[in-house]
Amino acid sequence: MNQTSATVFPDDLQQEAQPVKKKKRISKPIQSLLEGDFLSREGVVKNLPFLAFLAIIAIIYIANTYYAEKTFKDIEATKVELKELRYQYITTKSNLMYISKQSEVARRAKLLGLAETTVPPYKIFYSGLAQTSDIEK
Repeated sequence: MNQTSATVFPDDLQQEAQPVKKKKRISKPIQSLLEGDFLSREGVVKNLPFLAFLAIIAIIYIANTYYAEKTFKDIEATKVELKELRYQYITTKSNLMYISKQSEVARRAKLLGLAETTVPPYKIFYSGLAQTSDIEK
């Protein structure tokens, strides 16, 4: 029995006991993206006008969103103002109806020194023929 060939060292046992780890392979496009290699390629330089176009479209989209929000706020403010003006109209109309009542007009006329007449009105008839016949004579 040869001990040198059959001797197993404890370090060798630990190495054999560890499972073999497989290296995870990241696909080439993802690896290129993470490393930043895609920025130095000719494809990016070739597509630079298209990327600029996309950036302009994004800016226009953002500006349009801000404009729509501003317009919506203006519409809401106008609705509130319209509501307040409607309330003011109703209040003014109510006040006008109150002060144009006959009793209120009589009370205000009394404050000015005017009195309400007790004699009923009468019609005055006028015929234009009587006057022309006086002229002809």
